[in-house]
Amino acid sequence: MPKDNGTEQTYYQYENEDVEKEFDTDATEGLTSDEAQKRLEKDGPNEIEHEEVSKWTILIRQLNNVVIYILIAAVALTLGMGQYSDAVVIGLVIIANTFIGYYQEVNASNALEKIKDMLSTQATVIRDGKRVDIPAEEVVKGDLVYIEAGDNIPADLRLIEAENLKVQESSLTGESGSVSKEAELLEGKKSTGDQSNMAFSSTSVTNGNGTGVVIATAEETEIGKISSAVSEQSHQKTPLMREIDGLGKNISYVILGVAALLFALGLFIGDYTLGALSLAVITMIVGSIPEGLPATTSVVLAIGVRNLANKKNTIVKTLPAAETLGSVDVIATDKTGTLTRNEMAVQTIVTAADTYEVTGVGYSPEGYILKDDEPVDIDELDILKELIQSGYEANETTLEQEEDKWVINGEPTDGSFLTLYQKSHGTEESDYEEIDRIPFDSDYRYIASLSQHKETGDQKIYVKGSPDKIFEMSEGSDPDFDLSHWQDKVEELSSKGQRVVAVGVKKLDQKKKDIDHPDMEDGVTFLGIVGIMDPPRDEVIDSIRTMRKAGVAVKMITGDHPSTAKAIAEQLGLADEVNAITGLELEEMSEDELTEKINDYHVFARTTPDNKLKIVKAYKRSGKVIAMVGDGVNDAPALKTSDIGVAMGQKGTDVSKDSANMVLANDDFSTMETAIHEGRRIYDNIKKSILYLLPTSFAEGLIIAITLLLQNDLPLQATQMLWINMVSAITIQFAFIFEPAEEGTMERPPRDTTKPFIGKRQAFEIAYVSILMAGLSLLAYNWLTSSYGVDQATASTTVVNIMVMSKIFYLFNIRTRKPAFSKDFFSNKMAIVIIGIMLVLQLILTYVPFMQRYFYTEGLDLLEWMIAVGVGLIVLIVTEADKLIRLKVLHKDE
Repeated sequence: MPKDNGTEQTYYQYENEDVEKEFDTDATEGLTSDEAQKRLEKDGPNEIEHEEVSKWTILIRQLNNVVIYILIAAVALTLGMGQYSDAVVIGLVIIANTFIGYYQEVNASNALEKIKDMLSTQATVIRDGKRVDIPAEEVVKGDLVYIEAGDNIPADLRLIEAENLKVQESSLTGESGSVSKEAELLEGKKSTGDQSNMAFSSTSVTNGNGTGVVIATAEETEIGKISSAVSEQSHQKTPLMREIDGLGKNISYVILGVAALLFALGLFIGDYTLGALSLAVITMIVGSIPEGLPATTSVVLAIGVRNLANKKNTIVKTLPAAETLGSVDVIATDKTGTLTRNEMAVQTIVTAADTYEVTGVGYSPEGYILKDDEPVDIDELDILKELIQSGYEANETTLEQEEDKWVINGEPTDGSFLTLYQKSHGTEESDYEEIDRIPFDSDYRYIASLSQHKETGDQKIYVKGSPDKIFEMSEGSDPDFDLSHWQDKVEELSSKGQRVVAVGVKKLDQKKKDIDHPDMEDGVTFLGIVGIMDPPRDEVIDSIRTMRKAGVAVKMITGDHPSTAKAIAEQLGLADEVNAITGLELEEMSEDELTEKINDYHVFARTTPDNKLKIVKAYKRSGKVIAMVGDGVNDAPALKTSDIGVAMGQKGTDVSKDSANMVLANDDFSTMETAIHEGRRIYDNIKKSILYLLPTSFAEGLIIAITLLLQNDLPLQATQMLWINMVSAITIQFAFIFEPAEEGTMERPPRDTTKPFIGKRQAFEIAYVSILMAGLSLLAYNWLTSSYGVDQATASTTVVNIMVMSKIFYLFNIRTRKPAFSKDFFSNKMAIVIIGIMLVLQLILTYVPFMQRYFYTEGLDLLEWMIAVGVGLIVLIVTEADKLIRLKVLHKDE
């Protein structure tokens, strides 16, 4: 019996009797009820099982973080030392960060549940020689299943009978039209979309009927393999979150190391009591660790997500995914309905006399038939008129207007001919009525209609179908038929990505009541060929052009034929020179070879769900940040594995939407362009906010460290440090939420995620700003306490305000690459409002008794406020001087 690669059985290569033997069944009687029950008990029900993660597990998982561990330890130590207010404030920070993470994760989807729901609920099987309906979960391997139009297929079947059978399996293979099925064995290796004697679970029958032997159930089916692939893949951390997690860990380890060293030095010097030394070290740790980092990142992301939803028709399910858009190098996307309209339309008509172009897209009957760019009058062109009439009559589809949209019920190819008829005839009814029809059959590859004129009673047989079949009919009727000429014309249209259909007519001298295939063997007059295409979306072409300029490569993954897909890719402008490869060719490559060559291709044709997953993984191994755009069940594993999965909101399956990080509510691929622009803005603002946050945190740690080394009194309390870090993080740093994108955002390449989040120059700036803030704060504290004679609480309050004022002035420096006092100074008006809010909060902290009790503050006089403002102004002057040197002298903007 046939084998695949010498190991895995390929049932599409089996003879029917071999299938019967393999599954010990009967192609007429089916299984016995007793045997079916035994197999059900042995193999289990035909359903997909999965385990759900409890919400408690998700909540506890949020505590698995180095920063959280340190803060929990700080709470325990402060409680043990009786510092209850400090412990409460630190505890609130832990709770806030934990619930932010929990809220994000519980919104994650469960794709497996949706896949389970897709399995049909009932199945018609033949058991004990009788046709019976049973629950789909009771179907077993070896069952003989009967399927007909309208049925959902309950399991994977090897067909043994098929009569005009067509199956819609786009959700599995990505191919838009219904696929004709047959019962004969196939030779050679075939992709899922080419296995014409197989019917797969979760797909649906659109025409005809058939019977098949169940060869796989539950997880063993193609849809089950996808569900297993989905369960095996986990949503990967985005590049930004990996960078921030790494940054947080590294900072935490350094701070802990410094803290341990300071504690050891304090014990060695011996001037502090153990309790005072412990409290001082805890204060240093709490002040140095950027507790506001997760909150700041989440707030910027959350507002960015809201903007995407409200303004860009983009629903982002996980906050970090919004930023990932900005770092995307590659967008791998389905073709049908994403890059194209998913509405077949006649583009070209070729008759013996002329070639005509047809305008208009989709099923809407708006457009013209043109010759030399001028509309034609079909009443003056008999052959063209007859061709359009023939395509209209030889048809099994209906075209209707639902509200403002034209839709078909049937085959897209047939629908394109109905639209063509209305473009040329308007709402005028046909003069003919159908008497009989030969439905389209994969063996004969044509459809024919016996039609009679309503007034004269004249009869004609209209026929359309595969060019080679209609050519054969025409050769039998016309010895002078130029076959090579028309084959060249077919090749010409095919090279443009058009599906070619040939059309003919047979005039009858006597009336008939029915027709059959022998009637088509002679007398057919060839009328011409028609090129049909699912055209690219105009807005997508413009969007791809912009994304290429931004360094983002768009790759097409489709179930279509390579030549068709390549032609569409060229029209879309995916690359200057489009290279295509098939799924079967991919399978021949080793993992290393695919990784090496993956970036050379722009079109992946005839792909399977497994191919898509391999493609995504190969791009990731090659160092690319990849977004996967899809709408079918077959896209789910790749959507979940990619750096950011993007599903279609309207035509996307529930499985694809649940597996994705982001949903395009309007199904408009061009939205990706604006979403990437927004993602880059979000990343820039997150990075600015973090680079803005760190100097203050490090300055606080430096203040405590230097004080410990000098054996002086601590100028800041732990709660005061938390106030500076957290309150400013959710007030002043709100300014970055409203910061507009800088010029040239979509003219620079995606950021290199292999480079450190903080570069050498940025690390240098963080260092000198931290030293500047800490040094000036200590000088002010020492002068106030020793020379000006204020108490320690007042001096500490002054230091708190120095740090906040330094942050306010530093904001104007870091919010733009340009000089602070350029024309962009007022581009973010909300920054001024937010600074006002922060100043009000500082007044409350400084003068309200309740706040003074918990944060150890005292009221300040005019001189102390002037010191705070003066230090902030010095910070701005120094950082602006650094920026000007970098821009004007070194000519660098980073």
